[in-house]
Amino acid sequence: MARVASLSTEQVERLRGDVAAGKPAGVWFTAAAVGVTAGQSGKVVGFAEPAEGDFIQVRPTGSRDELTFSPAELTLVKPPPKPKPAPAPVVVEPVAAALPEVVVGIEPAPVVRKPPPHKPAEVTVTLHSTLEGEWTVDVLVGKKRVVRWEPVPAGDVARAAKSLPSGVGEAIGTALEAAKRRQLARVEQLKAELDAAQRALRDLG
Repeated sequence: MARVASLSTEQVERLRGDVAAGKPAGVWFTAAAVGVTAGQSGKVVGFAEPAEGDFIQVRPTGSRDELTFSPAELTLVKPPPKPKPAPAPVVVEPVAAALPEVVVGIEPAPVVRKPPPHKPAEVTVTLHSTLEGEWTVDVLVGKKRVVRWEPVPAGDVARAAKSLPSGVGEAIGTALEAAKRRQLARVEQLKAELDAAQRALRDLG
């Protein structure tokens, strides 16, 4: 198969715009594509972030799977139609001639190339505590952030700490205890302010 031009940066951005607008975004696979047949068509369904390596999400024609490819594995150039095979010549044997013995060879079944299995992405979970005792969590799946510093109740953090290694649990417990002391001090301060305000009201008659 002749070498075809792979996707340029401008073509990738145009496809990104078509997908965002809900327009059909058809592509064809080049000889560099892994797990599919060169010249086969597909539809771009999305883009992974960041735009590095295999980040273009494509559903091959006739398949429900969504696979990721790099720009070098895709093209907008439609391949020419494959030429039809020439008909086999018809040999007419004389009527009087004996029919030769025909041996039919059994061809091996074609090998179906399965797409390589996707390796599970690495998951990174980060807990953060402020001096006021507020907790947030951040979650990365591979390079994609799926949870961005969402608030987490301190009670949930305390329960989770019991299932973690002792060193992690102790660090979380220390932070929780310090936050508890600060909150108790704050409560005492508010009580004192409330008492002072009530005395001032009584003095005013």
